[in-house]
This record gives sequence, structure tokens and C-alpha cells, in this order.
Amino acid sequence: MPVAAQVMRHAATHPGRPAVRGPREELSYATFARRIQHTAAHLAARLPVRGALAAITLTDPVDQLTAALALDLLGTTPLLHAPASTHHPMPSRTTPLNSPTHTHRPVPDDTPPLGGPSRATALGGPPDDSALVELIIDALPSGPAGRGVPMHRPEPRDLAWACFSSGSTGRPRAVVRTRASWTGSFAPLSELTGIGAGDVVLVPGPLHSSLYGFAAVHALAVGATVLAPGRWSPGSLPGLLRRATAVHLVPHNLPALLEALPEGAPLRTAVVGGAALAPGLRERAVAAGVHVVSYYGATELSFVAVDTDGRGLLPFPGVEIEVRTPPGLRLGEVWARSPWPAEGYLAGAAGPLLVDGDGWMSVGDVAAPYLPGEVLRLRGRGGGAIQTGGATVVPEDVEDVFRSVAGVGDIVVVGSPHPDLGAVVTAIVEVGAGGPPARAALEAIARGGLDVAQRPRRWYAMKDLPRTSSGKPARGLVAARLANGDPDLRRLT
Repeated sequence: MPVAAQVMRHAATHPGRPAVRGPREELSYATFARRIQHTAAHLAARLPVRGALAAITLTDPVDQLTAALALDLLGTTPLLHAPASTHHPMPSRTTPLNSPTHTHRPVPDDTPPLGGPSRATALGGPPDDSALVELIIDALPSGPAGRGVPMHRPEPRDLAWACFSSGSTGRPRAVVRTRASWTGSFAPLSELTGIGAGDVVLVPGPLHSSLYGFAAVHALAVGATVLAPGRWSPGSLPGLLRRATAVHLVPHNLPALLEALPEGAPLRTAVVGGAALAPGLRERAVAAGVHVVSYYGATELSFVAVDTDGRGLLPFPGVEIEVRTPPGLRLGEVWARSPWPAEGYLAGAAGPLLVDGDGWMSVGDVAAPYLPGEVLRLRGRGGGAIQTGGATVVPEDVEDVFRSVAGVGDIVVVGSPHPDLGAVVTAIVEVGAGGPPARAALEAIARGGLDVAQRPRRWYAMKDLPRTSSGKPARGLVAARLANGDPDLRRLT
């Protein structure tokens, strides 16, 4: 978490300026700073080890930010956890903050280390495996703190934020990042969007999502006011938009926001991340007086490319881009090298992140061939999570349900572009010895084992899936072949 010191400075220079407004209350910078320091003083006795990991399960966004910034003062990594989620269990045994039985307990010796092998290759070795899941913060402390806050001297390589990349659908994949991976991108984002101390920034989604978590801490770092309702709620938009001058959101929510925009509202900037904008949507926003800054990125990669004027995606400042196109294909995988990427996955979890020996990283997304200075022309999600109608689907979770089905030799799940949903879940089945299974049978299995958002809408079969040198299905190549209309892929009806 990179912004605790900035919040304290804003509280000293502009104590009465609103810092954050949530569903229950609005706090000035002075009040917010006092609450952060009070929480940090309580937590100091419970988290004496630098580099510890504390899971935040609070439901109120103001409380979440308070706890996260308090942990920042102590040099502790906050893990923003989806409230009341059954999909994101804690990565080790922990004790709630309000439990009288809490003790200082390290992760057991058999717990996997922080980070995964793909990231360890780029770092020259695995990250420090002494990180602790020390505490569940399920309530803000009250009463006298007892002692002051032992201030932590922040370092760029401090692990400063962890959040889940798999959204509400799929097994937990907590991505952890350093302080510098966020703070370094604050200045270029401010320059690209114009967001500064005089703004009121609407963050209309859960803070455990990296998109919204980043939006909130960037706004606080520059001294703006954060409007954090906690979840997307179209009914509350008109009231929020009467105050907001900027907003962060995903593309499929932009039409509803423009519909709800009151006449004379001060909104001037919409920062849109995720899937590509639908045709004509940017023009609608401009007609309403809203400048759209859209970007492509991933939780693991941070910002990769940005479009500030509708002419197309260009590299985000400091980022290099390559599209690695296999011979004979028109599309390839997007790789990026930059100062902003995450460290990897918590507890060695598997995920789509790939790293080569030169610091290039990819999550398997697909694009047309690219040369420096050109526009990046994305064509779909390859190995990355699939954003479909507001839900995030992890392909591996869907694939696991079908691999033991008769007639399925293997399976790859990717996202296919959709004009309204962003993408739809698409399954490509490698046909077993007995021929392909019936689509009706596959859909029956999907209904019994998957959430609605996870169920494939499109089905294809092919004789042999392309594979990597290690024998795994090459998800990016499958997505590229699908986008290229490869005749070897036969639609299941």
C-alpha cells in the first residue's frame, strides 16, 4: 500500500478536505488520518514482524481503506478479501482480530512460499518465503490504543498490496505486488487523466478488485476525494454523479453511467479498463462532456497500453510491448516489459502469468502483429481471465470440470469477443478416441458443476490441440486459431 504517508501530508495541509465517502459516512483528511493512526497503533502489538500478511474481510469500503493504510504504516501487506466469499478461502490458518485467542503464529512449514515458479525465474530466485498470514481484520479496533505507531520506513521493494485476480468466480489466486509497482505509475496516470487534488473520484466497485483498489489509492495519494459505494449500483448513480468529477469503471458499465448522468453534472473524465469499448461509446461520452481514457492491462501486468483520444492503444509510459506471432498465423500473444508488474501469486498458486528470462511477461492475451510506434490491436483474451457480463471466469476452473468426461481428450477454455458482454466463455474440446461428446451432454455437466457465468456458450472440437514444449495445451495459440477462423476447429451443435 503506497499512500499512508501522502494521506498524513494531506491531513496536515488540507485537514478539512473530504478524503473518502462510503455508504455510511464521509471523513475529512484529518479525521481519516486519525482513524488510520489509531488502527495502526492497535495493530502494532499484533503484527510485530515486518512483511507480515494481514487479510482484510471488512465489508465497508471506508473501513477497508482505513485498515489497509494502517497496515501500510506498519510495513505489513494487506490482502483485500472478497467479503463473505466462499471462493476465496484464506491461504493459511488465521485468527480474527477480535478473537481473544489470537497469538503471533507463522505459517506452517509446509505452506507453499510466496510467489510462483514463473515469476521466480524473472526475479532470479523465489521471493522471500517468510511472509505470514498473521491476522484476519474483520472489525476495526476501538478503545485506547495504548502506544504510538512505530513508523515503518517504506522501501520500493516492500510487498504493499495483495488482491484476488479471479473475481467472484473461480479458485483463489491472490496477486501480490511491491510498493513501487503502484507508486511509480501514479504520476503518468495523473498526467494522462488529469486527476488531481481538486477531483472527486467515483470508485463504483469492490476494492478487492485491483482496478478499483488502485483507483482509490491513487486518488488518495494525489489528495482527491474518493466516493466508494462498495459495489456497482445503477440506482445510486445519479446522486453520486452530482459530485463526481472522475470515475474508474469497466466498459460494460459505461452506458449505464451515461444514461444516469444528470444534466449539468461535473463529471469530466472516465478511466475505463478491461475489454475494448463498444463502437460509438466513446463518442457518446464525448457528447455528454466526458473525456474517456481507456486502457489495457491485467492484475498481474498492471497498465500495458492506453488510449486517450480514440485513435487506439499505445504503450503506457515506461512499458515495452511485443506480440509474438507463431509462423503461419495472423495473431499472437501479447508480452509486456515494464516497471509496474506484480510479483506473482500468493502461496505459489497457479495462474496464467508467464515470464521469460528477459523480464517479459504475458497472461496470454491475443493481438494482431505489432511494431513499436504502432497501435496495439487486441483481438481477445488468451490465457487470461475472461471478463463476461461483469463476472470474471478463470479458464482452468472450467476446464477441470470437463477433463474426465468421456470423449474429451483435453479441453481449452478462452474468451470470445461479444459486443454486449465483453466476452463469452468458449470451450475447445480435443476429441478423444470415441469421437466428440454431444453438446447436450456437455451442457448438462456444466449446469451441474459450474456457476452460470462459467458455463461455456460456444463449443468447438478439434483433433489435436496445439501444445507447448512441456506438453501443456497452448491456450494462446488456441485463441489465435479460433480468432483466425481455423477450419480445424469444428463447431459443436
